[in-house]
Amino acid sequence: MQFVDQVQIHVRGGAGGKGAVAFRREKFVPKGGPAGGDGGDGGSVILTVDGGLSTLLDFRYKNEYFAPPGEPGANKDRYGHAGADLVLRVPPGTQVFDDVGGALLADLKEPGESFVAGAGGRGGRGNIHFATATDRAPRKSEPGLPGEERRLRLDLKLLADVGLLGFPNVGKSSLIARISAARPKIADYPFTTLVPNLGMVRLSGERSFVVADVPGLIEGAHRGAGLGDRFLRHLERTRVLVHLLEVSSTPGRTPFRDFMALTRELKLYDPQLAARPQIVVLNKLDIPEVSRRYARLALPFKNRGIPLLAISAATGEGIGPLLEAVWKRVAGAPDSNRF
Repeated sequence: MQFVDQVQIHVRGGAGGKGAVAFRREKFVPKGGPAGGDGGDGGSVILTVDGGLSTLLDFRYKNEYFAPPGEPGANKDRYGHAGADLVLRVPPGTQVFDDVGGALLADLKEPGESFVAGAGGRGGRGNIHFATATDRAPRKSEPGLPGEERRLRLDLKLLADVGLLGFPNVGKSSLIARISAARPKIADYPFTTLVPNLGMVRLSGERSFVVADVPGLIEGAHRGAGLGDRFLRHLERTRVLVHLLEVSSTPGRTPFRDFMALTRELKLYDPQLAARPQIVVLNKLDIPEVSRRYARLALPFKNRGIPLLAISAATGEGIGPLLEAVWKRVAGAPDSNRF
């Protein structure tokens, strides 16, 4: 499924129906008396969270949503039917912005949560409401009010407990495939992952957490370099960050330098994000050179009081202790990190 995390839409609530001007045909009642009913209210455009969705793809191909109007009132005091609401389903983590002023209108996180994006107009009153002692047969009614019209921007920020980040090709996709049922594309060239992937990790004792595999970051990502800040924002709701590192053959790169580079990118993008609890992991322990050099590679981390875990996403070595360490951080992190 194609991943879409930003769209613009045009919504409009249905107009209210016009109130009726009508009269009863009764003997001894001047002009039959007023009998015009009210118009029905227009339908509203409502955004509601569907936990089964993970993309805004449906809005890519259609971006105008107009709810039906209310029916006009009728004679014999009959009210017009209200227009049906138009319900649009969005994934958890969808933020709704006014596309003109930029104001945040709603932050939809939980399944079933709703927001009225375009309210329907109220139906007009029929002439039954305008009879007075001096005007017992009014010919006055109200038109229905127009529905609310807006141009909106929908931004999706994934809701995950753990954000998995690192340079391209360090094994993030392999790791999320190892620890969850997610099946991202895996290949041996940079930027294999072009969209975030979500996976549910289940541990013993009915414990679980959601991990997001964010596409590979590079220096300058906060300015949009590489896949850039388009995907950095998907880390904003995570409680814990996991830095995945490797021993690179690129001159000048070391696991510690990679870690410091990505830490700088996080701080430049959002200092609060950089302050989240973090776990640092060296991948590809199945490669003899990595295993042999581990103690030396861990030294600069140790000197700064940063534990460096070692795993192999390919063979599963070290995965158990890593997941337990992640769970402890997730359980101890405040929920406010996610929002």
